[in-house]
Amino acid sequence: MSRRRPSFDAGALAAALPALLILLPLIGLALTWLHLDGEIWAHLWSTLLPEMLLNTTLLMLGVGATTLALGTALAWLVTTYAFPGVKLIEWMLVLPIAIPGYILGYVSMSLFDYAGPIQTQLRAWLGPDFEPFEFRSLPGAIFVLSLALYPYVYLLARAAFREQSAAQRDAARAAGLSDRAIFWRVALPLARPSLAAGVALALMETLTDFAVVRYFNVVTLSEGVVRLWIIQMDRDAAVQLASLLMMIALGIVLIERQLRRRARYYQLGSYSRPIAPVRLSGLRAVAALVGPLALLCVAFGLPVAQLAQWAIAEMASAEPGTLDATFGQYLFNTLALSLGAALFVVAVALGMAYALRPRGAPAKANAALRFLARLATLGYAMPGAVVALGVLLLLAPLNEPVLAWTGGAVLLSASVVGLLYAYLVRFLAIGFSSVEASLEKVTPNMEMAARSLGAAPARVLARVHLPLARTGVLAALLLVFVDVLKELPVTMFLRPFGLETLSVWTYMLASESAWQAAAVPALTIVLASVGPALLLIRLSRSGAQNNRETRL
Repeated sequence: MSRRRPSFDAGALAAALPALLILLPLIGLALTWLHLDGEIWAHLWSTLLPEMLLNTTLLMLGVGATTLALGTALAWLVTTYAFPGVKLIEWMLVLPIAIPGYILGYVSMSLFDYAGPIQTQLRAWLGPDFEPFEFRSLPGAIFVLSLALYPYVYLLARAAFREQSAAQRDAARAAGLSDRAIFWRVALPLARPSLAAGVALALMETLTDFAVVRYFNVVTLSEGVVRLWIIQMDRDAAVQLASLLMMIALGIVLIERQLRRRARYYQLGSYSRPIAPVRLSGLRAVAALVGPLALLCVAFGLPVAQLAQWAIAEMASAEPGTLDATFGQYLFNTLALSLGAALFVVAVALGMAYALRPRGAPAKANAALRFLARLATLGYAMPGAVVALGVLLLLAPLNEPVLAWTGGAVLLSASVVGLLYAYLVRFLAIGFSSVEASLEKVTPNMEMAARSLGAAPARVLARVHLPLARTGVLAALLLVFVDVLKELPVTMFLRPFGLETLSVWTYMLASESAWQAAAVPALTIVLASVGPALLLIRLSRSGAQNNRETRL
């Protein structure tokens, strides 16, 4: 009796191989915990580590609480009440996400610091001895990061509130609950999984930031990694600190997943009637309009106006040709890197998602591959400095063979190849989730029909899946493109010598207090990010609508 030989599964290989390659930098960094250097940790503990841990904890607590309060309150306002301008406000509240923290940080410093126009005007009104607050401080950093990151909570909370059923609130009102009690006892518990996810995203971004905290003289773990690696050139200490940062980020991911699992609720019934908003009038309508507008003015309007003013002044004062040459070269570098990274990341994500697509087989058949793919998206939850150091650790041993092979022309750990690899580790989650969601909407019957007519898998992908999933693929390309365009720590660590981008240029000028000179690249990044920010809210709206249609 002949034994049947196991068949070769090319799809499994197409999903597993990229996932393993993407996980290698993080695995390498995690393995450093097997060889902890006691002398390095003793030195870190005797110098800055306690202050880094305390500041990082306080920063995350402050940003987490503020973004939770702001995002939840604004989402509840635009989904529960109707007042003049609510549709426009609903869209505009996402705009602050278009300003990266390292840009909002230095613009806010110019506006709210001691020498800025706000405190200057207050001293003119209240006397020269009036000192309202020290903006260059930990509370100042919490203020700036909260303004930049509250849209993460707002977007998810808004979608969660929109998906809730009007029948639940009608039943609560019939039981005698007031609107305030309905918010605390019905709507908020139902939205807890989304709120936890939004706050976790904000905390991840807080953990990865090193530019804002440096502007505000706050020493944190992420800032410490950059300081040790770039300024003090203490590579071993930077790697040890980065591994600690990775463990903290992993802990946040696990806590968020656990909170979501414990707070999981289900809508009952096959029909969900949308919630009719409560119409506001008089002073309540004015307050509902003025409050979000004031927040938008501080978080988006004033910073963009200040950047525009500086950019105009810089272009008027620059010597003819100098700004054009520098800006043109850096803009080309940025666009080329962003476009190349977007195509690379989405191509890998498409291959993995296509290999894991539903094909009528039992779900358990590729459960292990799906778990591996989920692990590969963990890079998005890791601070950029951690990803960069993980890639450097992995590629450094290959430098000598590559140098010998290329005649000394290419240093792999500081090359475009290494940079694209790091972008893949960092941003695969964006491309994979968008592409996977689109491919899952293609029914297996359509593929089976095409295959029964003799079409090969590549032809099925090109003629069936890609046309049907093109919206998700385009969204993934756009989102990865803009994230790479704004990205700072990975680019700073891994860029080849002489390759500057708009984000690095902005940070370098801003860290030297050359705020006017930094305005042109900063404004370019902000304007390029506005479109994807609006796309996010459009996708969340269509997602909520699709969920309702699915239930119908």
